[in-house]
Amino acid sequence: MRILVVWAHPLADSYSAALKDRAEGALQEAGHEIDLLDLYAEAFDPVLSAQERRDYHEIGPNLRNVQSYVDRLRAAEGLLLVFPTWSFGYPAILTGWLQRVWIPGVAFGLREEGGPIIPGILGIRRVAAITTTGSPWWYVKAVGNPAKKVLKRGHRVMFAKGCRVKWLDLNNMNKDSPRKRTRFLAKVERTLPNFFNR
Repeated sequence: MRILVVWAHPLADSYSAALKDRAEGALQEAGHEIDLLDLYAEAFDPVLSAQERRDYHEIGPNLRNVQSYVDRLRAAEGLLLVFPTWSFGYPAILTGWLQRVWIPGVAFGLREEGGPIIPGILGIRRVAAITTTGSPWWYVKAVGNPAKKVLKRGHRVMFAKGCRVKWLDLNNMNKDSPRKRTRFLAKVERTLPNFFNR
């Protein structure tokens, strides 16, 4: 399976980087083809410009500044997002990638009469997210885990019918132990190949 791995963290020596590296290695070892999109290293601009907003609904012109990213998304059969949860959501750079690249004619279509969107990323059959939070699990649950809901309830409808979504999170990052982090790395390494091989 060709998997687009989207990583959103500014520090190459972070625990998030270790998660990305472990996931990428495990998936390659399982025979998957990896396309790594490091949003910070590629200096992705998350800001939707005034012109992009004007062109947003015009299929063709709306691709002008993001065609290379759209091509990578369309080539993928699997998607893996690796990011820290900040303010209970995606980092700004990842939100910007979603808003500038997952546009009409790419990720979804709009119906003239209104109503539900028309799915557009039909090549993607498996989606997984690996994230960390500073808050304990019970507090993330109490606020409704917004990032998880966006992926599993909102974005999921854009993918192939029957697409499966996996959410792996390590909570309480501000208080956890090296042992807990090591165990989570092992869980990522163990879980992802089986999930994407199905």
